[in-house]
Amino acid sequence: MAGPWKDARGITVTTTHTIEGQPIREYLGVVTGEVIVGANLFRDLFANIRDIVGGRSGSYERILRDAREQAIEELQAECGSRGGNAVVGVDLDYEVIGDTGSMLMVSASGTAVKV
Repeated sequence: MAGPWKDARGITVTTTHTIEGQPIREYLGVVTGEVIVGANLFRDLFANIRDIVGGRSGSYERILRDAREQAIEELQAECGSRGGNAVVGVDLDYEVIGDTGSMLMVSASGTAVKV
């Protein structure tokens, strides 16, 4: 990651445990954001075709990007509700869930802080 993310409220999100030049004044606890997306028959069909003929699956990449952004937005919202203005040490995780593995969970977790 090139640098920290910021949302419209000014809540910084970074994978590092500190923010250079901004000392942490208070730790507010662990915050999380989770998004679960389901599989789509047509998207899966075209992704399988891509696997056969080669190339990247743009539809899956968009789904992953959107889910990741939503998880980070939830993380920022929870941080803001606790009175924080940054989330440090953010970890992103992707898991396939469901009986048939037809759902994908994207989770983001980190520590809400005041800087």
